[in-house]
Amino acid sequence: MDDLDQDQLVSYAGAIGASSIGGMLAARDLVDRRGRLTVAAELLFDGRPQREFPNALVRVLRYGADERGVGRSMSLEDGEDVRVEGSLPRQIMVASDTIDQMMPKWRQLGPAGLFEARTRIPRDAWLEGLVNAVVHRSYSMMGDHIRFEIFPNRVEITSPGRFPGLVNPDKPLEIKRSARNPRIARVCADLGITRELGEGILRIFTEMRRRGLVDPIYTQSSSTVTLTLLASDALPAEVVSRLTGSALAILDALRLAGQPLGTGQLAELAGVTRMTATRALAALEQEGIVTWRGTSKRDPRATWSLGQL
Repeated sequence: MDDLDQDQLVSYAGAIGASSIGGMLAARDLVDRRGRLTVAAELLFDGRPQREFPNALVRVLRYGADERGVGRSMSLEDGEDVRVEGSLPRQIMVASDTIDQMMPKWRQLGPAGLFEARTRIPRDAWLEGLVNAVVHRSYSMMGDHIRFEIFPNRVEITSPGRFPGLVNPDKPLEIKRSARNPRIARVCADLGITRELGEGILRIFTEMRRRGLVDPIYTQSSSTVTLTLLASDALPAEVVSRLTGSALAILDALRLAGQPLGTGQLAELAGVTRMTATRALAALEQEGIVTWRGTSKRDPRATWSLGQL
């Protein structure tokens, strides 16, 4: 018990309304019937659980090319290999700050309708992937750690352990909720890190689609699961080449809104005239990218929404 971080224990006990640290640990099954700490308790509240679990850490790496390379062709950038240790909540917090600094950024249209520095891959998507990796990895597999690898064209998050049961990684949206580490998941939910609703994968898909990027890819080896988030537009290149800059701006505005909007609203968000927006939306509709919903051509409540692409 003395090895645990007392500040973290006191803070968490207060968060769940426990009258004592011992009562808190018992309430969350973080001690067994003999009063001995569980592995989950050590991972969650030890200031440095790596003394007993040396690979219970997150490693963040940034590469300068789309391929890792080997030897002299290795593309790992100097000083961009960071190992994040400490308790699991601390790992998530420090790793996310580190990734924020390392992620390449572009000038893109933001939610407020202004151009700003934004990561091509949405933060909510990669953060959910990071949290899932930390909370649900196999901590019984001692020989490997979580790797968060940043490439110019993608992010790869690799976690020790396979999906539970007979799961098809080619259909990730059909994967049912199954917490490998239920005690860790419960504490992280109490801390607001997760929600325990089985929505993590769906949220990653939703955020990528909202940004107009291709769907996440899950692959599984004999001992790991890798999530790949590609910074690639979901629209085929030949379709993009047929669209005007105004049409792409309208499409970005509709993606960012995440809800159906009228022609006037889209024109204002994209910074174009209503007539230009009308022509752009017609082109997008012809490509099957957007869908119009209304009762007549002069329906003031008519809206446009994203199609299946």
